[in-house]
Amino acid sequence: MISWHCAHTKPRAEIWARSNLWDRGYEVYLPQYLKDRSHARRTERVPAPLFPRYLFIKADLSVRGSRGISFSPGIHSLVCFGGPPAIVPETVISELRSHENENGMVDIDFGKGASSRFSQGDRVLITSGALLGQVGIFHCREDKHRAVILLNLLGGSIRSCIPAQDLSLG
Repeated sequence: MISWHCAHTKPRAEIWARSNLWDRGYEVYLPQYLKDRSHARRTERVPAPLFPRYLFIKADLSVRGSRGISFSPGIHSLVCFGGPPAIVPETVISELRSHENENGMVDIDFGKGASSRFSQGDRVLITSGALLGQVGIFHCREDKHRAVILLNLLGGSIRSCIPAQDLSLG
């Protein structure tokens, strides 16, 4: 059965891994957003993975097996929780894609540093966006606009960066 799976990439190798998987004939989805990057007293907006070190692959693993993915350059492993590779529901991919702009970037409407109102370990609820309704644990601030939370997805805990204004105490 063809389904979406999540792959854990090597550090900062998401684009390289995506390219290698495309070359092997896989459909790959790497959601990205525009991130502020400061360098030499300049700030510029650059594409960055929405989920650092993760990307999504659509494949029929019963036919092709998982070795072609797992041993692809840039890939660390497929996400598994003690069994076969976890399946990502099609609705999750569709919801992420529905938030992309005309340039293929996920639109993130930044708030005013709202992550300062949370403390490590706080239970938070995602109030909008692709992960609407999910509950997670606040871990830390990524930057002044994004918070790192731990989500229980795919049967395990996944670290995710979320716009701070999309969170409320849960």
